[in-house]
Amino acid sequence: MVRITDVARRAGVSPSTVSYALSGKRPISPETRRRVEAAARELGYLPRTAAPSHGGSKVLAVAAPLRGGVDVPATMRLTQSVVTAARAYDHDVLLLTHEEGLTRLRGSAPADALLVLDLALHDPRLPLLRSLDHPLVLLGLPTEPRDLTCVDLDYRAAGEACVRHLAGLGHRSVALAGSPPEVYLRETASARRLVEGVTAAAHRHGLASSVHPTEPSPPAARALADRLLRAHPAPTAVIVQNDPLLDPLLTAFRQLGLRIPEDLSIMAVGTDTPATITAIPVPTAELGTRAVHLLMRKGSGAPVPGTTLLPPRLAERGSTSQA
Repeated sequence: MVRITDVARRAGVSPSTVSYALSGKRPISPETRRRVEAAARELGYLPRTAAPSHGGSKVLAVAAPLRGGVDVPATMRLTQSVVTAARAYDHDVLLLTHEEGLTRLRGSAPADALLVLDLALHDPRLPLLRSLDHPLVLLGLPTEPRDLTCVDLDYRAAGEACVRHLAGLGHRSVALAGSPPEVYLRETASARRLVEGVTAAAHRHGLASSVHPTEPSPPAARALADRLLRAHPAPTAVIVQNDPLLDPLLTAFRQLGLRIPEDLSIMAVGTDTPATITAIPVPTAELGTRAVHLLMRKGSGAPVPGTTLLPPRLAERGSTSQA
């Protein structure tokens, strides 16, 4: 079992400082608090009073509706990270995959804390979520996160980082191969915010840009590749935010005689990107761990930040080159 002294040793502070930093009972400098929270998160430390007490079930519910356009493997990777983090806090996980799953948390609830995935900018679930008395965290950032705790990758910054990288290589036209159309119709936050970042950065750097919602199938990939080659101007770089689309799209470009990266640069933003593709990985393990840690702190009554956005980290590999 991890003890407070273990956290203190990892953070380089005294046990009393750890207690004050995690409980909020005394003022602690932001830098020290971040160091203590990072050490507690890495070690899986939970103060004795920090477990959510709603119902005493020690069950964490994850609302992850499996609807049209959802990348199920990516959702499962994120859910797996939540399960791993929850076990460190002695919690089991209840997976709610139906749209109406949240209604089960009213009344005599089967869970005492809640994580919500696949957030939309104007998510219709927000009024219900605000009415629940469970500690809850959103894995995503709606337009109005008032009174809610949110954690996510900064997708707008990710889109900007992709374009900045390509502009630095001399590219003047970039296309975004995105998620299926229904994802954009639902205004899924991660997809919409990446588009915002790409288009804003393209405008700032003087690049032409276009967005192409695409089904992740070989025929759709081939149709997109044909369409991009006929465009004026034809893009010299493509950013892919659609894990299952990446392989068939690469195949389609190669069948059309394009070499990667000599003729066309490829980037990706996703959870399962090949090691040969320049990418901004979605840090599912860190997202799940952060979300669970925030839930446990909320359950203990400790203060938590309203929004936590993880900065994008670009991994430059062999799929991008000078235009």
